[in-house]
Amino acid sequence: MKTTFRNPGISLCIRTTCCQIFNTCKSLSSLSDGSSSELYKKSAIFEGKINSIEGVRKEVEDVCCILESGPWGSAIENALSSLNEKPQPGLIIGVLRKLKDVNLAINYFRWTEKKTDQAHCPEAYNSLLILMARNKKFDCLEQVLEEMSMVGFGPSSNACIELVVSCVKSQKLREAFDIIQMMRKFKFRPAFSAYTTLIGALSAVFESDLMLTLFHQMQELGYEVSVHLFTTLIRVFAKEGRVDAALNLLDEMRSNCFEADVVLYNVCIDCFGKVGKVDMAWKFFHEMKAQGLVPDDVTFTSMIGVLCKSNRLQEAIELFELMEQDRKVPCAYAYNTMIMGYGSAGKFDEAYGLLERQKAKGSIPSVISYNCILTCLGKKGKVQEALRIFEDMKKDAVPNLPTYNILIDMLCKDGNLEDALRIQGAMKEAGLYPNVITVNIMIDRLCKAQKLDEAVSIFEGMDHKVCCPNEVTFCSLIDGLGKHGRVNDAYRLYEKMLDSDKIPNAVVYTSLIRNFFKCGRKEDGHKIYKEMLRRGCAPDLMLLNTYMDCVFKAGEIEKGRALFEEIKAQGFIPDVQSYSILIHCLVKAGCAHETYQLFHAMKEQGCILDTRAYNTVIDGFCKSGKVNKAYQLLEEMKSKGHQPTVVTYGSVIDGLSKIDRLDEAYMLLEEAKSQGIELNLVIYSSLIDGFGKVGRIDEAYLILEELMQKGLTPNTYTWNCLLDALVKAEEVDEALVCFKSMKDMNCPPNHITYSILINGLCKIRKFNKAFVLWQEMEKQWLKPNTITYTTMISGLAKAGNVAEAHGLFERFKANGGIPDSACYNAIIEGLSNANRATDAYKLFEETRRKGFNIHTKTCVVLLDALHKAECLEQAAIVGAVLKETAKSQHASKYW
Repeated sequence: MKTTFRNPGISLCIRTTCCQIFNTCKSLSSLSDGSSSELYKKSAIFEGKINSIEGVRKEVEDVCCILESGPWGSAIENALSSLNEKPQPGLIIGVLRKLKDVNLAINYFRWTEKKTDQAHCPEAYNSLLILMARNKKFDCLEQVLEEMSMVGFGPSSNACIELVVSCVKSQKLREAFDIIQMMRKFKFRPAFSAYTTLIGALSAVFESDLMLTLFHQMQELGYEVSVHLFTTLIRVFAKEGRVDAALNLLDEMRSNCFEADVVLYNVCIDCFGKVGKVDMAWKFFHEMKAQGLVPDDVTFTSMIGVLCKSNRLQEAIELFELMEQDRKVPCAYAYNTMIMGYGSAGKFDEAYGLLERQKAKGSIPSVISYNCILTCLGKKGKVQEALRIFEDMKKDAVPNLPTYNILIDMLCKDGNLEDALRIQGAMKEAGLYPNVITVNIMIDRLCKAQKLDEAVSIFEGMDHKVCCPNEVTFCSLIDGLGKHGRVNDAYRLYEKMLDSDKIPNAVVYTSLIRNFFKCGRKEDGHKIYKEMLRRGCAPDLMLLNTYMDCVFKAGEIEKGRALFEEIKAQGFIPDVQSYSILIHCLVKAGCAHETYQLFHAMKEQGCILDTRAYNTVIDGFCKSGKVNKAYQLLEEMKSKGHQPTVVTYGSVIDGLSKIDRLDEAYMLLEEAKSQGIELNLVIYSSLIDGFGKVGRIDEAYLILEELMQKGLTPNTYTWNCLLDALVKAEEVDEALVCFKSMKDMNCPPNHITYSILINGLCKIRKFNKAFVLWQEMEKQWLKPNTITYTTMISGLAKAGNVAEAHGLFERFKANGGIPDSACYNAIIEGLSNANRATDAYKLFEETRRKGFNIHTKTCVVLLDALHKAECLEQAAIVGAVLKETAKSQHASKYW
């Protein structure tokens, strides 16, 4: 509700009680030679002022008591009116400063405004703003600022700082940014400290763009920016890898006649080096010396650290030696960095040598030095050596909590829980108790080692008075349980997390959603997503990508598409993973034709394709018949430095094989082999299928031979490809030999295998052998498909086994099968040839009712059988159908 002032033009001049007291005291202190009567008069005035203050203080307390006595309403308003009909500014300010409830304060603020019929003074507005800041309630902030703007004054520096600091303390940095922008909207000048405080807070969370906006606003307002402020911004931009933006700030600083100091150079060396710009870090190091600045210990250590992390160990050693020249007292930080460098490179003898050298110079290595070595030994999997160093270090340094955590971490990774618990016991004996980091390490490593019961046992054994589980503890265990199928336990732990007032984040919800879907409980997965939204947890892009992937894999294609749109609706820009999931799942769902459009959308958005994305798009192009485009993308992938994988080659080889470009497909196979890629069964099967379909049986055999020489075992699909090729080439006897080999190699035939062979045998009129295979198929509990039934029914009918054919036909329908046109025509012909004209005619009528096409030959055979059986009426109907069929065929031929 917005209040309009009755007298918006009123300008106020407020003299507060405090000012009056100050002036009175000043007058008293100036009386050095005045008469005693004069002094008495002044004292009386001062005493009056004191009594006045006491009166105001009493009135403030009375007003606060009334306000806090119940909900705001007419009773409260009447009580306030009876106390003071026209409250003075001093009283209003006092009440606003004393109240703690911002809603009460706003109600009182508006009530007094009506009662006095004039605008409040600046102090009253600022007192209200400070109360809003302390309550972290900003619903009416814009309205209050607008009113202040109308009256002609703005928030005080103190109020402005309080508003920003309040948001910063509660980690609501975006809200703090919006408050400053709101002030700028009403042409106010936010306090210098408000800007610097918020920029400092934003730098901790790497919100570089917001920082830069605030920085430019400060410049527009005429605030003097310092080298320190430039340094803060440059550090964040450099750490984010936004090198150009960082360099632009550096140029801007120099153009403003600021001289870079040692701190700024150190920041540039460290940040640019850590994002891989080592040569640029070197440039800053040399430039600093050229500017007459002396590199300090931080400079040298930062540069050494950058070189070590970039595997430029020799340069790091040379710089370290340069630093150590003529140095009496070694820099422990530089030694630690160099020891870490040696350890990361696996040069542990050199690292130990540096420890001894440090001792020789009179500097005892600290626990940090040993922790560096232990960390590196753990990364290299040298667990026993780490335990030896741990014993040695006790001569020089007392192990601290991180030391024990490093050892416990490496032992748990190694699956050595017993020793990890022993180290934990040693930690307690040393007077150190496992902290939450220790517990989190053990739980995480045990979950990854699939030792879930041990992880749960550690969690349940935590002494909450000494060490309370945090969000990471719950997240690790929830994820570990869920990944290994214990989703009910994971959900119970999630409920326990809520009961302990821990707020689940997007990572926890991502894990629960993924694992519920993985276990086939998609409804529970959907419920978790809805519950997350209900609890006010905003999904991140990773969660939305995971949810979309799960939904697609569960077969909910339209919901998956909707989730892709929801990513945009939530304010995110779909990344390369989002597009990869969408393309991959649409291809699987038979919508490969959409790949081209999505690929271009991804490119236009500036997504940089990784290997997975290239593989997904290439597969989509191949499945949609755009094999040339896939081939081009394969070449682009190689030119961009992405090594094609077995999946990449498999997709293109399969695509080429399906369109009979077999020589190109085989050349790609050879290329993949030359690249050292381990080819899989899928690639070989694609080639066998391709060569087989065009009748190049010998080459298909050679491919089969090669895959077996590679140690691969043909699967059912591979054999089916070869059998189908042999049957189509009318090499049925050879197909039966392959079928025997298939069974000898313990590869189980499926219903497709039997269908191929039955079809082949029926084609060469070996109906009895086909029926033997049919019976064998039924013994294997394999369910024949429509083609298999049609083939077998037709074969039996042609062989004269009409009774078996008709029985099979009826069984097919009884089992829920739907015979097609070919099946009906085959059985009608069979029954007609067996002089069962009446049965044949019944099926003829059934075929017509179902709308299936009846072949001319079928009509002729049936007509002959009906005439023989003297079924003249039925014969007349069949004859009429035959004439209509002949007319339609003649007409279609004519046209």
